[in-house]
Amino acid sequence: MRGHDETRLRERIATLGQSLFDRGLTMGSSGNISVRLEDGGWLMTPTNACLGRLDPSRIARLDRDGRWQGGDKPTKEHFLHMAMYAERPRSEAIVHLHSTHSVAVSCLPDIDPCDCIPPLTAYYVMRVGRLPLVPYHLPGDPALGDAVRGLAGRHSAVLLANHGPVVAGKSLEAAVYATEELEETAKLYLLLHGRNPRALTPEQVAELEARFPRD
Repeated sequence: MRGHDETRLRERIATLGQSLFDRGLTMGSSGNISVRLEDGGWLMTPTNACLGRLDPSRIARLDRDGRWQGGDKPTKEHFLHMAMYAERPRSEAIVHLHSTHSVAVSCLPDIDPCDCIPPLTAYYVMRVGRLPLVPYHLPGDPALGDAVRGLAGRHSAVLLANHGPVVAGKSLEAAVYATEELEETAKLYLLLHGRNPRALTPEQVAELEARFPRD
């Protein structure tokens, strides 16, 4: 996907990155976004870039083998994206943030590591589903990519312990919306934590997943 289509995707990454930044879902130079291209390559936000001030022309381009082709150097967490894409061939975009409430949940000692947030709302189930916890790794540790790869085939989103969420979607917009839904549900979970909230039943969850597949 070159020319007009790639230009449009670069502009959409910058627009949505600024929206996430302006609403406090990412801060400083944290967070990164990627989109799969039709030729098998990727666009990825650059390393140490603020999502609120992205220059579309400087967003990194990688080939199908993950080799840097142009733009600024890609995010140093590119291996997280590559691990998710490797296991999710139908996913077209990935968003990784250090969003406050999601990170807060990842620090709690009593969450279920197989499903960090209960199914509190229908839209959380529809856009995120089950959210496993990836054990803590040092930032940049290649083993983190292996840990993500082990879960990505069965889950469209994972939560990195003491770090933040990595969310895949069938489009850039779908990945962003799912990330936003995750952050809002994390906020709800923290508000209700310790109060034994009423979650959706397994039957209700199964019905939603059957009617609204994510990708």
